[in-house]
Amino acid sequence: MLTNRKLTAYLSCCPIAPVLLMLTIRDAEAVEFNTDVLDASDRQNINVSRFSQAGYVMPGQYQLQVVINGQSMSSSTLPVTFAELKKTVEEGDKKSLPQACLTREIVAQMGLTETSQGKLLWIPFGETECADFSQLPGVEIQADLSDGTLLINMPQAWLEYSDATWLPPSRWDNGIPGLMLDYNLNATVTQPQEREESRNFSFNGTTGANFGPWRLRADYQGNITQVDGESDDNQFDWNRVYLYRAIPKLQANLTLGENYISSDIFSAWNYTGVSLESDDRMLPPKLRGYAPQVSGVAETNARVVISQQGRILYDATVPAGPFTIQDLDSSIRGRLDVEVIEQNGQKKTFQVDTAYVPYLTRPGQVRYKLISGKSRTNGHDLEGPFFVSGEASWGINNSWSLYGGGIISGNDYNALAIGLGRDMNALGTLSTDLTQSIANFDDEHGTMKGKSWRMSYSKRFDEANADINFAGYRFSENDYMSMQQYLDARYRDDFTGREKQLYTATLNKSLGENGRTSVGLQLSHQTYWDDTKQSNYYTLSINHYMDIGDFRGISMSLSASRSRYYDEDNDSLYFRISIPTGGGGTASYNLNTTEGRVSQTAGYSNSLNKGLDNYSINAGVNTGGGESTDGQFNGYYSHTGTRANLSTNLAWVSNDYTSLGLNLSGGATLTAKGAALHAGGTNGGTRLLVDTEGVAGVPVNGGRVTTNRWGTGVVTGMSSYYRNTTSIDLNKLPEDMEATRSVVESVLTEGAIGYREFGVLKGAKLFAVVKRKDGTVPPFGASVTNTKGTEVGMVSDEGLVWLSGVALGETLQVGWDGQQQCSIALPETVPPEQQLLLPCQNEKA
Repeated sequence: MLTNRKLTAYLSCCPIAPVLLMLTIRDAEAVEFNTDVLDASDRQNINVSRFSQAGYVMPGQYQLQVVINGQSMSSSTLPVTFAELKKTVEEGDKKSLPQACLTREIVAQMGLTETSQGKLLWIPFGETECADFSQLPGVEIQADLSDGTLLINMPQAWLEYSDATWLPPSRWDNGIPGLMLDYNLNATVTQPQEREESRNFSFNGTTGANFGPWRLRADYQGNITQVDGESDDNQFDWNRVYLYRAIPKLQANLTLGENYISSDIFSAWNYTGVSLESDDRMLPPKLRGYAPQVSGVAETNARVVISQQGRILYDATVPAGPFTIQDLDSSIRGRLDVEVIEQNGQKKTFQVDTAYVPYLTRPGQVRYKLISGKSRTNGHDLEGPFFVSGEASWGINNSWSLYGGGIISGNDYNALAIGLGRDMNALGTLSTDLTQSIANFDDEHGTMKGKSWRMSYSKRFDEANADINFAGYRFSENDYMSMQQYLDARYRDDFTGREKQLYTATLNKSLGENGRTSVGLQLSHQTYWDDTKQSNYYTLSINHYMDIGDFRGISMSLSASRSRYYDEDNDSLYFRISIPTGGGGTASYNLNTTEGRVSQTAGYSNSLNKGLDNYSINAGVNTGGGESTDGQFNGYYSHTGTRANLSTNLAWVSNDYTSLGLNLSGGATLTAKGAALHAGGTNGGTRLLVDTEGVAGVPVNGGRVTTNRWGTGVVTGMSSYYRNTTSIDLNKLPEDMEATRSVVESVLTEGAIGYREFGVLKGAKLFAVVKRKDGTVPPFGASVTNTKGTEVGMVSDEGLVWLSGVALGETLQVGWDGQQQCSIALPETVPPEQQLLLPCQNEKA
């Protein structure tokens, strides 16, 4: 196949190029050439066999990327042999067309249904067998050597179910072996007006290793605090070490080691053991669950830390104002601890219960979790009895689901739950369940038995353009205990904190014909039997968009929140109006009140470098609350780099404090295929190592990744079990580079290090004349390839060849008649605008 790169050269240097081009792209199976029409001085020295039949490939072995219906099949190129396996033209014609030999190993990765696999015939070829697709009508196989791909098109009927974003498990890629280190670093220096300077350095992340389908991970976190130059609080912990892998046939994950219960029925607690859990992410996207959302208000450029059972799930700095965090993992369940750390060191802490859509399962499906092991503390010490836990949901029909579960640990602690889910169609979806716990103590507390009732509801009101996304109510008796409460009571004599009532709700409503006004309400209320504390969390937000004259896209937002934790209320009111100023910038006015203190600021924000750099500045005054009037200034800057993400912030409040903060996040990935530092990377998540064949400085993924000096880069944030497309940014590609394969696709299992190769040529473009050792020239139509097998030119009349993307000093191969015939060596230097004479050496007899 001729690429656009070669087309221009052929038309300019070869008068017969249009004739060859027409003959090449015709659909006929075979073409006979009248060489008399060619404007060539030596019509006897012409080799057009490669054009005489459509799709002709010289026999031999090639490293090719196998592409099925536009989707790359494997993480790297595969060795594909072309040979004359059988007669492919009408009987009586002695010619046969070389075919690709697709071995059983390659076919196993193609995602064929069992029925279509049974229809395949197998042709013996040496010590292996090659697939014959003649019994599967519509299958087309064609090689594109210039692009290094083997293109396979076949009707979807022969393949397992797939859609635009999802492929079946047989096409999933476990990636390549490798090591990784992800990190998130925060450093803050605060100088109060009348106290000692304090420094804080905190860090968290994940390190791990991949081998085959297995992933070994270790989560770490630490903190170093200094006040007036002396250490005050130094901590470091490997808070979880575990091994896991996907089991596609079961649509589940197997995990060994330290873990925490993530249950749809029972409260969370830490344990060490083994679990087998259904993973909705292995289902097509339309069948997957939701991801929890956390909202709040930051008074300054604040650090937001979200954790569960002591394990940090999210840690980042957000600008002043309302924030919404939506990129938490969809598998997170249960109660989350949210800590907002302001620049002056003030901390706001509240809890969010991640309510979920009522536990409904599609008809005939079973979702399950099986767990066994021993409970552990927030460290690594084991405590309590050995336990077995399980839960499952069964879709009875389109309307009803039955679910339940249990925890068994001998005579120490046991719990049993059962529930029903109902799809009420126009009335929404509803689920209700009952849990009974039995906790035995060896002291005066004896046996405590209690029940807990729960109801959950979800409904979309199309007529009112409103959603009740999640609404739930739970009531627990005084003697009801979760596993964690039982452990705290037995080993720490802590009987406090037993929940009494809990209700949660999220309501979103759009107003107006165009929905330019929206109202959101989130609330969570928790009471306890011992009355020592209660937890409330309420947030009301109103947003409105409008146009005034030439100012388009003006937005106004009002957000009010209250959080109550351990009998302390924190009320906050935030108002903002922002006006686009052109050039991507936005001017704003902000009003924030909290604890009687009023802050008013005017600000400006903008993005640079196509969104890779963002900054904001705000200045204003603080008044009220029985304190003096203070001036304030804060600035925020973030940069999305190719090696790391960086953000920095500065805050100053007169008569109070000055604070400077820095955040750096990124990672390092090391494999036998290459290594790279990279931005992003969270908790050892899925990533893709891209290889540009040793060419450095290639922009990938919109320029957010640039290959290093070894021609490798890492794209993070890849969705697991999801069709991901990664491409070279052709608009940013340097002039001396050319991409022969600029787009790759991948479907990676969770935590995988995927590997994909781009076709990139970097080097000179020049004219040359190729001469054989007897003074003649190679046949017209002979192919010139580099050491990677990529075609870089084609011989035309009188040995003239246009070479593109070649490195000076390298050796090229010239082939015709189905094999490589001789080689040419490029000089180390080339005089400008001078045609080269290249001897074709090492010629075969």
